[in-house]
Amino acid sequence: MKSVKYEEKYMTILEHLQELKQRILLTFLIFILVLSICIIYTKEISFILQQPALGIKFLQLAPGEYLFVSVKVASYAAIFIISPLILYQIIQFISPGLTRKENKYVIPTSICSLCLFFLGGIFSYKAIIPITINFLIGYGSDVVEPVWSFEEYFNFISLTLLTTGICFQLPILQVILGITNIVSWKEMLRKWKYITFISTIISAIITPSTDPLTQILMSITIIILYSCGIFIVKTLQKTTK
Repeated sequence: MKSVKYEEKYMTILEHLQELKQRILLTFLIFILVLSICIIYTKEISFILQQPALGIKFLQLAPGEYLFVSVKVASYAAIFIISPLILYQIIQFISPGLTRKENKYVIPTSICSLCLFFLGGIFSYKAIIPITINFLIGYGSDVVEPVWSFEEYFNFISLTLLTTGICFQLPILQVILGITNIVSWKEMLRKWKYITFISTIISAIITPSTDPLTQILMSITIIILYSCGIFIVKTLQKTTK
């Protein structure tokens, strides 16, 4: 049986910088292409964002407000679409400098992190945002007519999507702490009371609305994510023994 020899390719700092430059340039060109397409379909994207706020009348409160918001909408949408490509370029750049064991965990963890961020965004769009919007519309609707600035509404939507996506990274953080043996799954399980308390505080901070229903929903979501993280860490720590 012939032994297979693997030749390691050593690169100088200039070669690394050249590779980084090429990857950034390629990503930027694709971003410009996707951004151009998103600008063409800005109205369709805006209509999607307005779906949770049906019945609300949006106004342009400053000259050119919708124009600038359209550019922001298209830019955020383009970044969202090419985020898998950005992650791929990052992994391809750092992967040669990692050991096999590190690559074994880094690549799946990065992919799962991106998937969880998308899942968090979908959950926010389908559950958190509609509940919050309905509360804000219903509160005082018999006194004032809900007329909103589209720019402020978009800032609200983007902030909610971002914070929820970040919250969905909790299992990834737990996995990193678990595979590095910093915290065991048993220790995570013992601290569930503290996590419950902290999740209540976090949900009160990150939810744009002050209604208790939205905050309770976010708090329960964080606790469920934490429980899933414990189960994953328990499984990984048992398989590595």
